[in-house]
Amino acid sequence: MPLELIANPLLSERTTLRLGGPAVVEAVVRDEADLDKLSTFLTGETLPPFVIGAGSNLLASDGPLELALVRVADCPGPERVERSGSSIIVRCGAEIRLPGLLGWAQKAGFSGLEGLAGIPGTVGGAVAMNAGSYGVEIGEMVTRVRVWTPSGGLTWLDRNRCIFGYRHFSLIKRPGKCLIWEVELALRESDPKAVRAAMRDVYGKKKASQPVTAQSAGCVFRNPAEKSAGRLLDKAGMKGMRLGNMAFSEVHANFLVNLGDGMTADALALMDMGRERVKKQFGITLEPEVIVL
Repeated sequence: MPLELIANPLLSERTTLRLGGPAVVEAVVRDEADLDKLSTFLTGETLPPFVIGAGSNLLASDGPLELALVRVADCPGPERVERSGSSIIVRCGAEIRLPGLLGWAQKAGFSGLEGLAGIPGTVGGAVAMNAGSYGVEIGEMVTRVRVWTPSGGLTWLDRNRCIFGYRHFSLIKRPGKCLIWEVELALRESDPKAVRAAMRDVYGKKKASQPVTAQSAGCVFRNPAEKSAGRLLDKAGMKGMRLGNMAFSEVHANFLVNLGDGMTADALALMDMGRERVKKQFGITLEPEVIVL
């Protein structure tokens, strides 16, 4: 079958902020055979490709975007692969939702991911951003990553060939972008009830301090060294600040929320306002954590 191509896909239907105009095309990859077709497609395209997962860390412009979106579908679910010392190696397709992986791990009695409870998005997106919270980063558990590039095809890379940092993932000696296809994680055996209790505790804390049920893209700005971007924005008077139907959350000042039919232009204006106020009051320049398209 030919590679599935969707014309004029709306980013507002593909991002958790529910913002964004149409891209030019979206290529949907369902299996490894589709990757060869994707390579051919991208070779003939002048549009820059952008891999989109669940769109949970994206702020897309209101107007048309000159992009070719790439989306992976029908990935294999998580499975136990082997034991390595005291760890259990779990393999998971990159497009599996992170909450789904956590739920599977809890039922299987595998510990290590509890601090990531409440983070939306896909496993691949979590690795690409080295998602983390409550002292846990997913990169700490990654043992191997299977990546794809048009020139190199599919390749398993051990952890020592990857670079993980604060909300950062890249490959050693492989500049440029890649598509994350599969991931292997080292988890620990535990009591399923204890894992569930830990996840509930983390989620409860997040629900009390973050707008976890709102239309949001997570944290807008990266935390500066030894500082909290949310606290800086709060002290600068940005908590609850609103333009149109976009606002900084009244629960957590580092979350932009769409109150309904919001516009990206208003979201960007709020970001600029927050950055300017924090710079003026504290002399600190906040850097975006959300990816702006």
